[in-house]
Amino acid sequence: MEAVLNQPESLKLTIINRSFWPNYPVIGEALLRFAEDAAEHGHRVSVIFCGTTKVVENLEQIDRGQGVSFYPMKERTSSSSALIVRILGSILFAFWVLIKLLAIRPDRIYVSTDPPIVVPFITMLYCKYSGASFVYHLQDIHPEAANVVMPIHGWLYGTLVKVDSLTMRRAESLITITKQMADEICFRSRTTAPTHILNNPAISFDNIDLGKLKERGFSFCGNVGRMQRIPLILGAIEAYLIQGGKLKFTFAGGGVYADQLNSFAKKFELFEYRGRVDPIEAAQISANFAWALLPIEDEVTRYAFPSKSSSYVLSGAKILAVCDPQTSVAKWVCENTVGVVVVPEIDALVSTFFEIEQGTLDITSNIQLRNALTHKLGFDQFVDALHRIVLQ
Repeated sequence: MEAVLNQPESLKLTIINRSFWPNYPVIGEALLRFAEDAAEHGHRVSVIFCGTTKVVENLEQIDRGQGVSFYPMKERTSSSSALIVRILGSILFAFWVLIKLLAIRPDRIYVSTDPPIVVPFITMLYCKYSGASFVYHLQDIHPEAANVVMPIHGWLYGTLVKVDSLTMRRAESLITITKQMADEICFRSRTTAPTHILNNPAISFDNIDLGKLKERGFSFCGNVGRMQRIPLILGAIEAYLIQGGKLKFTFAGGGVYADQLNSFAKKFELFEYRGRVDPIEAAQISANFAWALLPIEDEVTRYAFPSKSSSYVLSGAKILAVCDPQTSVAKWVCENTVGVVVVPEIDALVSTFFEIEQGTLDITSNIQLRNALTHKLGFDQFVDALHRIVLQ
Protein backbone atom coordinates (compact mmCIF):
# COMPACT_ATOMS: atom_id res chain seq x y z
CA MET A 1 0.00 0.00 0.00
CA GLU A 2 2.85 2.39 0.81
CA ALA A 3 4.33 1.94 -2.68
CA VAL A 4 0.99 2.85 -4.22
CA LEU A 5 0.63 5.95 -2.05
CA ASN A 6 4.12 7.13 -3.08
CA GLN A 7 3.37 6.78 -6.78
CA PRO A 8 3.20 10.22 -8.51
CA GLU A 9 -0.24 11.10 -9.82
CA SER A 10 -1.01 10.42 -13.44
CA LEU A 11 -0.06 13.38 -15.63
CA LYS A 12 -1.11 14.45 -19.08
CA LEU A 13 2.40 14.81 -20.53
CA THR A 14 3.30 16.25 -23.92
CA ILE A 15 6.81 15.97 -25.39
CA ILE A 16 7.75 18.60 -27.99
CA ASN A 17 10.81 18.17 -30.17
CA ARG A 18 10.94 18.74 -33.89
CA SER A 19 13.40 15.86 -34.45
CA PHE A 20 12.14 12.37 -33.71
CA TRP A 21 12.46 8.67 -34.45
CA PRO A 22 13.52 7.13 -36.83
CA ASN A 23 15.22 9.95 -38.75
CA TYR A 24 17.10 11.00 -35.61
CA PRO A 25 18.31 7.75 -33.99
CA VAL A 26 19.95 9.50 -31.03
CA ILE A 27 17.69 12.20 -29.57
CA GLY A 28 14.67 10.80 -31.45
CA GLU A 29 15.18 7.32 -30.02
CA ALA A 30 15.89 8.73 -26.56
CA LEU A 31 12.64 10.72 -26.51
CA LEU A 32 10.69 7.76 -27.85
CA ARG A 33 12.01 5.69 -24.95
CA PHE A 34 11.13 8.48 -22.53
CA ALA A 35 7.58 8.61 -23.92
CA GLU A 36 7.24 4.84 -23.61
CA ASP A 37 8.65 4.92 -20.07
CA ALA A 38 6.19 7.64 -19.00
CA ALA A 39 3.26 5.72 -20.52
CA GLU A 40 4.32 2.54 -18.70
CA HIS A 41 4.18 4.51 -15.44
CA GLY A 42 0.53 5.41 -16.05
CA HIS A 43 0.91 8.86 -17.58
CA ARG A 44 -1.10 9.97 -20.63
CA VAL A 45 1.64 10.81 -23.12
CA SER A 46 1.63 12.61 -26.46
CA VAL A 47 4.49 13.62 -28.75
CA ILE A 48 4.48 16.60 -31.15
CA PHE A 49 7.21 16.44 -33.81
CA CYS A 50 8.00 16.64 -37.53
CA GLY A 51 7.69 13.50 -39.61
CA THR A 52 5.05 11.57 -41.53
CA THR A 53 2.11 9.34 -40.65
CA LYS A 54 4.38 6.43 -41.63
CA VAL A 55 6.23 6.99 -38.37
CA VAL A 56 3.13 5.89 -36.47
CA GLU A 57 2.60 2.93 -38.83
CA ASN A 58 6.23 1.86 -38.48
CA LEU A 59 6.03 2.04 -34.69
CA GLU A 60 2.93 -0.14 -34.69
CA GLN A 61 4.65 -2.71 -36.93
CA ILE A 62 7.52 -3.15 -34.45
CA ASP A 63 5.30 -2.88 -31.37
CA ARG A 64 6.81 0.41 -30.16
CA GLY A 65 5.13 3.49 -28.74
CA GLN A 66 2.49 1.60 -26.80
CA GLY A 67 0.15 3.98 -24.93
CA VAL A 68 1.62 7.08 -26.63
CA SER A 69 -0.27 9.44 -28.96
CA PHE A 70 1.77 10.87 -31.84
CA TYR A 71 1.12 14.17 -33.65
CA PRO A 72 3.57 14.54 -36.57
CA MET A 73 3.67 17.58 -38.84
CA LYS A 74 4.99 16.87 -42.32
CA GLU A 75 8.68 17.84 -42.54
CA ARG A 76 9.29 20.36 -45.34
CA THR A 77 12.92 21.32 -44.75
CA SER A 78 16.35 19.79 -44.16
CA SER A 79 19.73 21.05 -42.92
CA SER A 80 20.64 21.83 -46.53
CA SER A 81 17.59 24.08 -47.06
CA ALA A 82 18.08 27.83 -47.40
CA LEU A 83 18.00 29.79 -44.14
CA ILE A 84 14.73 31.56 -44.95
CA VAL A 85 13.11 28.20 -45.78
CA ARG A 86 14.24 26.74 -42.44
CA ILE A 87 12.90 29.81 -40.61
CA LEU A 88 9.53 29.42 -42.32
CA GLY A 89 9.57 25.73 -41.44
CA SER A 90 10.13 26.58 -37.78
CA ILE A 91 7.25 29.09 -37.84
CA LEU A 92 4.92 26.48 -39.34
CA PHE A 93 5.94 24.00 -36.68
CA ALA A 94 5.28 26.64 -34.00
CA PHE A 95 1.69 27.02 -35.26
CA TRP A 96 1.33 23.24 -35.32
CA VAL A 97 2.51 23.06 -31.70
CA LEU A 98 0.04 25.73 -30.59
CA ILE A 99 -2.90 24.03 -32.33
CA LYS A 100 -2.03 20.65 -30.83
CA LEU A 101 -1.47 22.02 -27.32
CA LEU A 102 -4.91 23.64 -27.39
CA ALA A 103 -6.40 20.34 -28.54
CA ILE A 104 -4.51 18.03 -26.16
CA ARG A 105 -4.51 20.36 -23.13
CA PRO A 106 -1.60 18.74 -21.27
CA ASP A 107 -0.76 19.65 -17.68
CA ARG A 108 3.00 18.94 -17.99
CA ILE A 109 5.19 19.65 -21.04
CA TYR A 110 8.76 18.76 -21.96
CA VAL A 111 10.04 21.13 -24.65
CA SER A 112 13.52 21.42 -26.17
CA THR A 113 15.45 23.96 -28.23
CA ASP A 114 14.57 22.15 -31.46
CA PRO A 115 13.56 24.55 -32.90
CA PRO A 116 14.76 27.27 -30.53
CA ILE A 117 13.05 30.28 -28.91
CA VAL A 118 9.64 30.46 -30.63
CA VAL A 119 8.29 26.98 -29.77
CA PRO A 120 9.46 27.15 -26.12
CA PHE A 121 7.92 30.66 -25.90
CA ILE A 122 4.58 29.38 -27.22
CA THR A 123 4.80 26.54 -24.70
CA MET A 124 5.38 29.09 -21.93
CA LEU A 125 2.34 31.14 -23.01
CA TYR A 126 0.15 28.05 -23.09
CA CYS A 127 1.29 27.11 -19.57
CA LYS A 128 0.79 30.64 -18.25
CA TYR A 129 -2.85 30.75 -19.31
CA SER A 130 -3.72 27.09 -18.73
CA GLY A 131 -2.03 26.53 -15.39
CA ALA A 132 0.19 23.76 -16.82
CA SER A 133 3.91 23.49 -16.10
CA PHE A 134 6.85 22.87 -18.43
CA VAL A 135 10.47 21.69 -18.37
CA TYR A 136 12.76 23.47 -20.84
CA HIS A 137 15.67 21.43 -22.25
CA LEU A 138 18.36 23.70 -23.73
CA GLN A 139 20.57 21.49 -25.85
CA ASP A 140 22.07 24.75 -27.07
CA ILE A 141 21.48 28.38 -26.10
CA HIS A 142 19.96 30.64 -28.73
CA PRO A 143 20.25 33.20 -30.19
CA GLU A 144 23.82 33.36 -28.82
CA ALA A 145 25.01 30.15 -30.50
CA ALA A 146 23.77 31.28 -33.91
CA ASN A 147 25.07 34.81 -33.41
CA VAL A 148 28.67 33.59 -33.05
CA VAL A 149 28.88 32.47 -36.67
CA MET A 150 26.12 34.52 -38.30
CA PRO A 151 25.60 37.87 -36.52
CA ILE A 152 21.97 38.78 -35.92
CA HIS A 153 20.76 42.38 -36.28
CA GLY A 154 21.01 44.26 -32.97
CA TRP A 155 17.33 44.92 -32.18
CA LEU A 156 16.28 41.43 -33.30
CA TYR A 157 19.03 39.80 -31.25
CA GLY A 158 18.02 41.76 -28.16
CA THR A 159 14.35 40.87 -28.62
CA LEU A 160 15.12 37.16 -29.02
CA VAL A 161 17.27 37.16 -25.88
CA LYS A 162 14.51 38.83 -23.85
CA VAL A 163 11.86 36.43 -25.16
CA ASP A 164 13.93 33.35 -24.37
CA SER A 165 14.96 34.70 -20.96
CA LEU A 166 11.31 35.15 -20.08
CA THR A 167 10.66 31.54 -21.11
CA MET A 168 13.52 30.38 -18.86
CA ARG A 169 12.18 32.30 -15.86
CA ARG A 170 8.72 30.76 -16.27
CA ALA A 171 9.96 27.16 -16.57
CA GLU A 172 9.44 24.75 -13.69
CA SER A 173 12.99 23.52 -14.29
CA LEU A 174 15.68 23.68 -16.96
CA ILE A 175 18.03 21.09 -18.43
CA THR A 176 21.30 21.72 -20.26
CA ILE A 177 24.55 19.91 -21.07
CA THR A 178 27.44 21.58 -19.23
CA LYS A 179 28.08 23.64 -16.12
CA GLN A 180 29.29 26.51 -18.32
CA MET A 181 26.02 26.48 -20.28
CA ALA A 182 24.06 26.38 -17.01
CA ASP A 183 25.98 29.43 -15.77
CA GLU A 184 25.22 31.29 -19.01
CA ILE A 185 21.52 30.45 -18.70
CA CYS A 186 21.31 31.71 -15.10
CA PHE A 187 23.37 34.84 -15.76
CA ARG A 188 21.42 35.85 -18.86
CA SER A 189 17.89 35.06 -17.70
CA ARG A 190 18.20 35.55 -13.91
CA THR A 191 16.01 32.49 -13.55
CA THR A 192 15.54 30.92 -10.15
CA ALA A 193 14.32 27.62 -11.61
CA PRO A 194 16.44 24.52 -10.85
CA THR A 195 18.93 23.88 -13.67
CA HIS A 196 19.94 20.26 -14.25
CA ILE A 197 23.03 19.14 -16.17
CA LEU A 198 22.48 16.11 -18.38
CA ASN A 199 24.73 14.57 -21.05
CA ASN A 200 23.08 13.95 -24.39
CA PRO A 201 23.09 10.21 -25.13
CA ALA A 202 25.21 8.61 -27.83
CA ILE A 203 23.89 6.50 -30.67
CA SER A 204 23.61 2.81 -29.85
CA PHE A 205 26.76 0.90 -30.81
CA ASP A 206 25.06 -2.52 -30.53
CA ASN A 207 25.32 -3.08 -34.30
CA ILE A 208 28.71 -1.42 -34.77
CA ASP A 209 31.87 -3.49 -35.26
CA LEU A 210 34.19 -2.36 -32.47
CA GLY A 211 36.49 -5.37 -32.68
CA LYS A 212 38.33 -4.58 -35.89
CA LEU A 213 41.86 -3.16 -35.86
CA LYS A 214 41.64 0.63 -35.92
CA GLU A 215 43.19 2.54 -38.81
CA ARG A 216 46.04 4.91 -38.05
CA GLY A 217 44.41 8.23 -38.68
CA PHE A 218 41.44 10.47 -37.97
CA SER A 219 37.72 10.50 -38.51
CA PHE A 220 35.44 13.52 -38.43
CA CYS A 221 31.70 12.85 -38.35
CA GLY A 222 29.32 15.74 -37.96
CA ASN A 223 28.20 19.03 -39.41
CA VAL A 224 30.88 20.61 -41.61
CA GLY A 225 29.77 24.15 -40.82
CA ARG A 226 31.09 27.45 -39.58
CA MET A 227 31.41 26.38 -35.94
CA GLN A 228 33.79 23.50 -36.72
CA ARG A 229 36.91 25.42 -37.85
CA ILE A 230 36.92 23.50 -41.16
CA PRO A 231 39.24 25.93 -43.05
CA LEU A 232 41.79 25.74 -40.22
CA ILE A 233 41.61 21.93 -40.07
CA LEU A 234 42.03 21.60 -43.84
CA GLY A 235 44.96 24.02 -43.77
CA ALA A 236 46.67 21.89 -41.13
CA ILE A 237 45.97 18.61 -42.95
CA GLU A 238 47.30 20.06 -46.20
CA ALA A 239 50.50 21.25 -44.53
CA TYR A 240 50.92 17.87 -42.81
CA LEU A 241 50.42 15.84 -46.00
CA ILE A 242 52.68 18.10 -48.08
CA GLN A 243 55.40 17.49 -45.49
CA GLY A 244 55.09 13.74 -46.00
CA GLY A 245 52.48 12.84 -43.39
CA LYS A 246 51.17 9.28 -43.66
CA LEU A 247 48.01 9.26 -41.51
CA LYS A 248 44.62 8.94 -43.20
CA PHE A 249 41.70 11.36 -42.72
CA THR A 250 38.04 10.48 -43.37
CA PHE A 251 35.34 13.13 -43.05
CA ALA A 252 31.57 12.59 -43.13
CA GLY A 253 28.72 15.07 -42.79
CA GLY A 254 26.98 17.86 -44.64
CA GLY A 255 27.26 21.61 -44.34
CA VAL A 256 28.52 24.80 -45.92
CA TYR A 257 32.04 23.43 -46.50
CA ALA A 258 30.91 20.28 -48.34
CA ASP A 259 32.12 21.51 -51.76
CA GLN A 260 35.48 22.53 -50.31
CA LEU A 261 35.89 19.09 -48.74
CA ASN A 262 35.03 17.40 -52.04
CA SER A 263 37.71 19.42 -53.82
CA PHE A 264 40.22 18.68 -51.06
CA ALA A 265 39.56 14.92 -51.33
CA LYS A 266 40.38 15.00 -55.06
CA LYS A 267 43.68 16.69 -54.28
CA PHE A 268 44.98 14.34 -51.57
CA GLU A 269 44.91 10.54 -51.69
CA LEU A 270 45.00 10.18 -47.88
CA PHE A 271 41.92 12.39 -47.45
CA GLU A 272 38.43 11.00 -48.00
CA TYR A 273 35.10 12.82 -47.85
CA ARG A 274 32.01 10.60 -47.61
CA GLY A 275 29.48 13.44 -47.67
CA ARG A 276 26.27 13.14 -45.70
CA VAL A 277 25.85 9.66 -44.20
CA ASP A 278 23.30 8.11 -41.85
CA PRO A 279 24.15 8.01 -38.12
CA ILE A 280 24.89 4.26 -38.12
CA GLU A 281 27.47 4.66 -40.89
CA ALA A 282 28.95 7.67 -39.10
CA ALA A 283 29.30 5.61 -35.93
CA GLN A 284 31.10 2.85 -37.84
CA ILE A 285 33.48 5.39 -39.41
CA SER A 286 34.34 6.70 -35.93
CA ALA A 287 34.90 3.15 -34.72
CA ASN A 288 37.22 2.40 -37.64
CA PHE A 289 39.82 5.01 -36.67
CA ALA A 290 42.19 5.37 -33.74
CA TRP A 291 41.50 9.11 -33.47
CA ALA A 292 38.55 11.47 -33.92
CA LEU A 293 38.75 15.21 -34.64
CA LEU A 294 36.66 17.52 -32.44
CA PRO A 295 37.22 21.12 -33.61
CA ILE A 296 34.96 23.84 -32.21
CA GLU A 297 34.95 27.63 -32.12
CA ASP A 298 35.82 28.73 -28.58
CA GLU A 299 32.95 31.21 -28.18
CA VAL A 300 30.40 28.57 -29.22
CA THR A 301 31.33 26.34 -26.26
CA ARG A 302 29.62 28.82 -23.93
CA TYR A 303 26.32 28.10 -25.65
CA ALA A 304 26.54 24.58 -27.12
CA PHE A 305 28.39 21.30 -26.83
CA PRO A 306 29.33 19.18 -29.88
CA SER A 307 26.93 16.24 -30.07
CA LYS A 308 29.40 14.00 -31.89
CA SER A 309 31.61 13.88 -28.78
CA SER A 310 29.35 11.23 -27.20
CA SER A 311 29.59 8.90 -30.20
CA TYR A 312 33.35 9.38 -30.33
CA VAL A 313 33.62 8.14 -26.75
CA LEU A 314 31.53 5.03 -27.39
CA SER A 315 33.48 4.32 -30.60
CA GLY A 316 36.65 3.84 -28.58
CA ALA A 317 38.52 6.50 -30.55
CA LYS A 318 40.85 8.97 -28.85
CA ILE A 319 39.65 12.56 -29.26
CA LEU A 320 41.77 15.41 -30.60
CA ALA A 321 39.93 18.56 -29.50
CA VAL A 322 40.91 21.72 -31.36
CA CYS A 323 40.04 24.67 -29.14
CA ASP A 324 41.35 26.83 -26.32
CA PRO A 325 42.37 24.74 -23.26
CA GLN A 326 40.03 26.81 -21.03
CA THR A 327 36.83 25.91 -22.90
CA SER A 328 34.27 23.47 -21.52
CA VAL A 329 35.05 21.05 -24.37
CA ALA A 330 38.76 21.02 -23.53
CA LYS A 331 38.06 20.51 -19.83
CA TRP A 332 35.65 17.65 -20.63
CA VAL A 333 38.27 15.89 -22.78
CA CYS A 334 40.97 16.25 -20.13
CA GLU A 335 38.87 15.47 -17.05
CA ASN A 336 37.55 12.27 -18.63
CA THR A 337 40.98 11.37 -20.14
CA VAL A 338 39.43 10.66 -23.55
CA GLY A 339 42.07 12.45 -25.63
CA VAL A 340 44.16 15.59 -25.93
CA VAL A 341 43.59 19.27 -26.62
CA VAL A 342 45.46 21.31 -29.25
CA VAL A 343 45.28 25.08 -29.62
CA PRO A 344 43.63 26.15 -32.91
CA GLU A 345 46.84 26.92 -34.83
CA ILE A 346 48.08 25.19 -37.99
CA ASP A 347 51.64 24.64 -36.73
CA ALA A 348 50.40 23.14 -33.45
CA LEU A 349 48.08 20.78 -35.31
CA VAL A 350 50.73 19.69 -37.80
CA SER A 351 53.15 18.99 -34.96
CA THR A 352 50.50 16.92 -33.16
CA PHE A 353 49.70 14.94 -36.31
CA PHE A 354 53.36 13.98 -36.63
CA GLU A 355 53.60 13.08 -32.93
CA ILE A 356 50.64 10.74 -33.33
CA GLU A 357 52.08 9.26 -36.51
CA GLN A 358 55.42 8.63 -34.80
CA GLY A 359 53.82 7.33 -31.60
CA THR A 360 55.50 9.91 -29.39
CA LEU A 361 52.40 11.68 -28.08
CA ASP A 362 51.98 10.88 -24.39
CA ILE A 363 48.32 10.27 -23.51
CA THR A 364 47.32 9.54 -19.94
CA SER A 365 44.12 7.52 -20.09
CA ASN A 366 42.07 6.39 -17.11
CA ILE A 367 39.99 3.38 -18.14
CA GLN A 368 37.69 3.71 -15.14
CA LEU A 369 36.90 7.34 -15.96
CA ARG A 370 36.23 6.52 -19.61
CA ASN A 371 34.03 3.56 -18.67
CA ALA A 372 32.09 5.75 -16.22
CA LEU A 373 31.55 8.34 -18.95
CA THR A 374 30.45 5.63 -21.38
CA HIS A 375 27.87 4.50 -18.84
CA LYS A 376 26.55 8.08 -18.45
CA LEU A 377 26.05 8.36 -22.22
CA GLY A 378 23.65 5.43 -22.45
CA PHE A 379 19.97 5.76 -23.33
CA ASP A 380 18.84 4.25 -20.03
CA GLN A 381 20.64 6.90 -17.97
CA PHE A 382 19.20 9.69 -20.15
CA VAL A 383 15.64 8.36 -19.84
CA ASP A 384 15.98 7.81 -16.09
CA ALA A 385 17.20 11.38 -15.64
CA LEU A 386 14.30 12.80 -17.69
CA HIS A 387 11.87 10.74 -15.65
CA ARG A 388 13.23 12.18 -12.39
CA ILE A 389 13.29 15.76 -13.65
CA VAL A 390 10.04 15.89 -15.63
CA LEU A 391 7.74 13.48 -13.85
CA GLN A 392 8.64 13.67 -10.13
